[in-house]
Amino acid sequence: MEKKITYHEHTDIENTLRLREVLNTLPPFCRDYFRAIDSTTTTKTRISYAYDIRIFFQFLLEQNPAFKDFSMDDFTVDVLDQITALDLEEYLEYLKVYQNGEKLETNGERGLKRKISALRSFYAYYFKREMIHTNPTVLIDVPKIHQKSIIRLDTDEVAMLLDYIEHCGEHLTGQKRVYYEKTKERDLALITLLLGTGIRVSECVGLDIEDVDFKNNGIKVTRKGGNEMVVYFGPEVEKALKNYLPVREGITPLAGHEHALFYSSQRRRIGVQAVENLVKKYAREVTTTKKITPHKLRSTYGTALYQETGDIYLVADVLGHKDVNTTKKHYAAIDDARRRRAASAVKLREDS
Repeated sequence: MEKKITYHEHTDIENTLRLREVLNTLPPFCRDYFRAIDSTTTTKTRISYAYDIRIFFQFLLEQNPAFKDFSMDDFTVDVLDQITALDLEEYLEYLKVYQNGEKLETNGERGLKRKISALRSFYAYYFKREMIHTNPTVLIDVPKIHQKSIIRLDTDEVAMLLDYIEHCGEHLTGQKRVYYEKTKERDLALITLLLGTGIRVSECVGLDIEDVDFKNNGIKVTRKGGNEMVVYFGPEVEKALKNYLPVREGITPLAGHEHALFYSSQRRRIGVQAVENLVKKYAREVTTTKKITPHKLRSTYGTALYQETGDIYLVADVLGHKDVNTTKKHYAAIDDARRRRAASAVKLREDS
């Protein structure tokens, strides 16, 4: 019997092939670094690093007079020793706005930090192996990230969103009504699942029908980094999934997509972009002031769970955060009401 390739294994294979293509556009010596980080990073991370490091070499070719006659293949590891902290400060300035072919690229705080982090990791590899003698990346400051407030749906907005998905078809006619009826149970199940478990959109689209366990009301998800974990769901998620399953059974999937839990209208596994589009489509009918994405539905769940339990470690575990500090940073700050109660909880003197 042929072994079933999971969505995540298939994505890894595609990413590995894509990474090879990107590596062909980098200086040849870079391959050693990517081989070294293979066991400690995901394919997605390595692709991001490859793009970030390629921008660095493009900057040298375009902006540094010392390399004006160079091509990518001319760079050897020695070039890293010729770069100074001042060059890297110019690189940071360049990253804020630069031309990438026809496209004008910009980077905010997060983009700058990620690109400098990638370069630091790259330099550290060659420095530790004594292939270079200097590491100017440690001499420059990484941009400070200013925390933004969490955007999430309020309790009444969650109810409005689910009610809207359930009943908006009443106002539609013709082809729009047909399409709505066809996708209604899927969309309701998908959004209820995201809101009721806090799973990531990539984890959601990766679900197979075999991953759903109604006996224990749990779904087996593959977390970032490849770890598998069972996430439990409540009666509302159970009902929405059970309403969707007869619809799913009526779909004849394309070859290779037979196991997917959620299908697109093309009868293949639904993709991340499609889920982002449908969340945006429904959410804008409920709120115009908040830009709601699948990740904001995750934040909505995390916030509700923290406010209900006050247990930051439980929230971190259920959301699949490796470091509880990530969770604290995002969710502990929201509990202002609890801190306000602390102000009147302790009496210093009895009323006379």
